[in-house]
Amino acid sequence: MRALVLPMAVALIAHAAASDTYAQQAGRARLPPNVFDVVPPSVLVRGAPGAMTVQPRACRTLPTGATRRRLVDVAVQEWGFFGFPIADPTDANDWGGRGDDTAGAGDSSPDQPRGGRRLSRLGAEEAARVAASIAGYWAVTPEGSWIVERQNDAWMGPDGTAVRWNAPWSAAFVSWVMCEAGLGSMDQFQRAIAHYTYIDQAIHARDGRTLRSAFVAYDAGEAAITPGDLLCASRRPAYRTIAERRRQMGVGARSHCDVVVKVDEDRERILVLGGNVRGAVSLKLLPAIRVTDKPLRPKNMGADTRPIFAHLKLQADSIDANALDSSPTIKAFGCAIGTATGGQLAAANVATAAVIAARLSITVPWSCGPRNSEASFQARPAARPQ
Repeated sequence: MRALVLPMAVALIAHAAASDTYAQQAGRARLPPNVFDVVPPSVLVRGAPGAMTVQPRACRTLPTGATRRRLVDVAVQEWGFFGFPIADPTDANDWGGRGDDTAGAGDSSPDQPRGGRRLSRLGAEEAARVAASIAGYWAVTPEGSWIVERQNDAWMGPDGTAVRWNAPWSAAFVSWVMCEAGLGSMDQFQRAIAHYTYIDQAIHARDGRTLRSAFVAYDAGEAAITPGDLLCASRRPAYRTIAERRRQMGVGARSHCDVVVKVDEDRERILVLGGNVRGAVSLKLLPAIRVTDKPLRPKNMGADTRPIFAHLKLQADSIDANALDSSPTIKAFGCAIGTATGGQLAAANVATAAVIAARLSITVPWSCGPRNSEASFQARPAARPQ
């Protein structure tokens, strides 16, 4: 095992990490299908922004036991596609307490003003590049077609593809990950445009009211958290336990869920990936605590933050706690760093890659065979929307 950061720690971290502030890299191309078989979300839509239509397609269906590893790997690949952005709730400069999306579809996100012109936080070029992918996330939800149709109207306005999405897309992102990971049946996971829909499904499973749900709801800290599980928070109402949500089952709630990708016991934190976190698929570094004889759980950061009130546990065997490190995307990233020329390293913004590895304590097996060598992490061209 070799730390991903080792080959260039001395030369690059001194250059790139004068502070711990993270600058988002250029988005990466997804891995080729012979390395990691994922149907890109952009395949689920056709047409250019302004005339885009949803193209329904059946989700994958796999045994639940095979989905835990895959849903982590799928989410990590999307993180790379958006440029590996990181949000640290413990850093006021990095987070500001309002980094994620806790709005229901059709409502304004907490970090975007009501009224006026609402531009994407990604910038015009990047917003255009990812437009079809975000539309593809919507495509797996029952209401996705009308969300995309309404976005077409927004794209036809004066700001074009630089305009923000008309509805927060974090629940759509989680729904697409589950669809592509193999939880294709709505009985297993109820894909929706709002997180509370599948949170309620998992609570029903806890209460024995549904038998096929892939997830069962627990309070944070009640059960061991494992990569592939979901952690959920809410703002309005601000639940603190699933019992509080149970009293309002079926009622809309401004909530947000993330996919657990790593449980870092040594540094007492849990790493999660979520959609529409600052307008992107972003990694959050959640501080965690351990109460005597209880599993590691997310730490409550105070009255101004949204507490994690629900842990949705996937009903499948656990995988390694550092699943992020061994994902195909991170392995390919490490191999690209180890084999690239100096010019390629500069083009790929590897200085920032070294900072990522240092912040996350990533360690990967250094075995770069022909399959991994096919994955390119060179700078992307100014490409068409994906």
